[in-house]
Amino acid sequence: MAVSLAPPQTRRLPYLDNLRTALVACIIAAHGLTGYSAVGGWAYAEVAESRVHPVVELVLISLVGVSGLFIIGALFFISGLLAPISLARRGPDSYVSERLRRLGLPFLLSAFLVWPLSVWVAYRAAGHDVSPWWVFRHRDPFLDSGAMWFAEVLLVFSVGYAVLWSLHRPARTLLAARHLLIAVALIAALNFAVRLGFPARSKQPGDLHFWQLPQCLVMFGLGTVAGGFRWLDTLDPKLVARCRAVALGTTIALPIAALFAGIHDFARDSLPYLGGWTWQSLIASVIEGVVVVSYSIWLLGAAQRHLESDFLGRHQREAFAAFFLQGPVLMLLATSLRFLDVPAEFKAVAVAIGGVVGSFWIGGMLIRHTVLQRLF
Repeated sequence: MAVSLAPPQTRRLPYLDNLRTALVACIIAAHGLTGYSAVGGWAYAEVAESRVHPVVELVLISLVGVSGLFIIGALFFISGLLAPISLARRGPDSYVSERLRRLGLPFLLSAFLVWPLSVWVAYRAAGHDVSPWWVFRHRDPFLDSGAMWFAEVLLVFSVGYAVLWSLHRPARTLLAARHLLIAVALIAALNFAVRLGFPARSKQPGDLHFWQLPQCLVMFGLGTVAGGFRWLDTLDPKLVARCRAVALGTTIALPIAALFAGIHDFARDSLPYLGGWTWQSLIASVIEGVVVVSYSIWLLGAAQRHLESDFLGRHQREAFAAFFLQGPVLMLLATSLRFLDVPAEFKAVAVAIGGVVGSFWIGGMLIRHTVLQRLF
């Protein structure tokens, strides 16, 4: 059913601020933990002095690993939800300029300066006699920006959407469960196809995460479609309940299925699931689609019901600054604990907690007391 767009909203949405802040904190904590994991995914794992026990790693993957399938997609979904509102209020030119400033400049600053220096500190502490210039030029992938690849990709999507919005504003269809199933199918099919050439966790110049782009693109697109309807007011409780059941059911079933599938050492046994012409890759692609769509809708609905107060929203400006700063904060924390004779499990938890607190605290200081407030 085609319907017209509602007038653009101008009021703040505290529940979205709270949700984004919580998701950013989860990402920072997860990076701190995986720095001591054989699975990797965070640069400190390249030089980590110790790793968590394989059994602990399996537990960690069971508890935290599922979040890696949906948190980035959920953030792209939220960005898509807000894109039509921002475009209607600002206009395409102002919208693109704002995106270039708030996404493009932090990405460039991270790729050319902040992240190479952060990695260099960790490399030097691990005994590698290299320079920051060597890290910038020779480390794979070239133009790695740490976590700021998110801003790079979001900028591309935002500019592309602004161009489409300028050329044609299509009639939108009120979203229902069948549209979510279509999104799941799109993510699964595109994931499987893309990962034939770019397996999960592979590296590309600019750290573009080609293997993760299908999820990001579909969730951003789903958000732009949903953003024109009253999804920013109240989601259908029945739809939220169904997504909650699917999300929780999948989360519970995954570690059990992994054990039955013979996955005991995740770094070794997960390889067929990362890509290629395998049934494992197809299943992994379908699971990712189910998880990211169900969790994103459930979290949005839960936030609307339970996160309306501004208890985290006051940190919403700090959230992006914290996201940007997590690289140097986590690297410095891990490096400072490097020579302590304590188990890797202790270090991982300490870095995760310290990384969240430190990134938000420093981000708040920069926003309140420096000219960088214009950047974030």
